Formats: sequence, structure tokens, C-alpha cells
Amino acid sequence: MNQLTEQTLVTVTLPESSPERSGDAANRADDDSVFSLRGVNVHYGSFHAVRDITMEIPRRQITALIGPSGCGKSTLLRCFNRMNDLITTAKVSGSVIYNGENLYDSYVDAVEVRRRIGMVFQKPNPFPKSIYDNIAFGPKVNGIKGNMDDLVEQALRDAALWDEVKDKLKQNAYGLSGGQQQRMCIARAIAVQPDVILMDEPCSALDPIASARIEDLMTELKAQYTIVIVTHNMQQAARVSDRTAFFTVEVDEARSSRTGILVEFDTAQRIFTNPSDSRTEAYITGRFG
Repeated sequence: MNQLTEQTLVTVTLPESSPERSGDAANRADDDSVFSLRGVNVHYGSFHAVRDITMEIPRRQITALIGPSGCGKSTLLRCFNRMNDLITTAKVSGSVIYNGENLYDSYVDAVEVRRRIGMVFQKPNPFPKSIYDNIAFGPKVNGIKGNMDDLVEQALRDAALWDEVKDKLKQNAYGLSGGQQQRMCIARAIAVQPDVILMDEPCSALDPIASARIEDLMTELKAQYTIVIVTHNMQQAARVSDRTAFFTVEVDEARSSRTGILVEFDTAQRIFTNPSDSRTEAYITGRFG
């Protein structure tokens, strides 16, 4: 995957059919985009999970994917680092352009993709190892050079966890609270020096105090990383995201099928105060979903 360099950047003019608003500052063709999605479809066997998604993901901002259950948010999120490859029935078509390269081209190494584009899951998933070994695992596997103690410390500092765990690095990570475990998982993700962090409902299993700390952390981390988050929490999306994409489910009664579609993608401020589509307004005001 030598072609995937951090300096490579593609800028593409959005098609007229895009759900995004033409002319809006959020959608200018000269945006510094880390991802450009073009006509992305995802099938699980005969089930059409996501249809014709076209959007830009800006660099070093937080993009939130919102919408009702079953609209394909998490499915689309997994397209960004080829996690759907691990599902035997999954088929992704269209283009997912990352820094100028289509992640689904045959020469692209999916393992390298997942190093550069990390994932934090819905529930904290620490390895059954010490806190130190959890953070050091990725750098060791990826052959990252340097002082491992310094690398572990820096990752924990970046995840706002160092002061809480610096005296118990050799203790099992399962001994941490839920919120601490999730921040440790974020530290583990950034220890391999990624470009992008994907987060699939990272606060859904946490209490409000722990959730607030994760939200504060995301806001701090976007100075260094591009973050894409799936969330069902409208208030959270409004608080932390710079851009918000609203998805919904299109139902075909004749075929008894449900497919996720992108309705609207804009600045978070516009989405939550003056959306252009009535379906978006109905969702964020709680009339459905």
C-alpha cells in the first residue's frame, strides 16, 4: 500500500444529484477532505443495506452520522476501514477515496487501511492484558520504532487517561471503570499513529459523566485526527460534530425491503437549526425515530 501517502489529497466536485447543498461552505469542492465517497452501496447477500452514498468527510473535523436504527450508519462507518471485508456476505461497490486512493482497489492492503483508520467500538473491548500491554500491542505488531514507554505514555496522555493510570500500568485493564476502559481503547487506537478515528456509538454504554469526558476528549483529538462518529444521541451530535449526516430508511413495501439512504449532509449548526429536508426536521425534533 505504498501509494497511500498522507500527503496525497483528492478534491472532487460533488455531482448535482448529491443530497448536499450546492454552494454551502460545508460542501465546497476545495474542502480539505480525507474521504470522498462516490455512489457507495453495501449488500449483505441479497439485502441492500446502504444505497448510493455520496459525501465528503473533512480532515481534522468531527463528522457525525445520525438516523434511526437500521438506516445503515454503522454499515457505512465500517466501509471507511474495510471492516465489512470480515463479513463473508458483504459486498461494497462504488468508491471510497482516502487521500486520493480508492480503498477498495485490488492492490490496497486492508490491514494497512485499518492501521491508518482506527476503530473504537460501542462497548469498551480491552484485551485481557495489562493497561500497558493493551496500548503497546498495536505498535509492537506494526513494528513502530521508538521508546515504547514514551509511546504508551503519550497515547494515554492524548486520551486524557495518564494521570489516572500512571501508577497502575501493570494492572489488568479489566479493573478500569467503563469510561476509563473506553478512553484506554481510544489510547490503544491512537498508539499506532492513525490518520482517522472511527467511533461507533462510543458512549452508549457509559454514564453521563463518562460520556461527557469522551465528548471533551473527541473535541481535543480533532486537532490531530479526523473523527467520524455514529451516534443515536442528538444532543451529543449537536455538541461535538462539525458536520452531520442524516440517514433514514427507505421502505419498499412491494419487495418487503428496507434500504439506508443519505437524506442530508451539512454543517451541524444547519442540520440542528435549519435543515433543508422535512425528514431531517422530523427526526431531530423527535416526531419519528
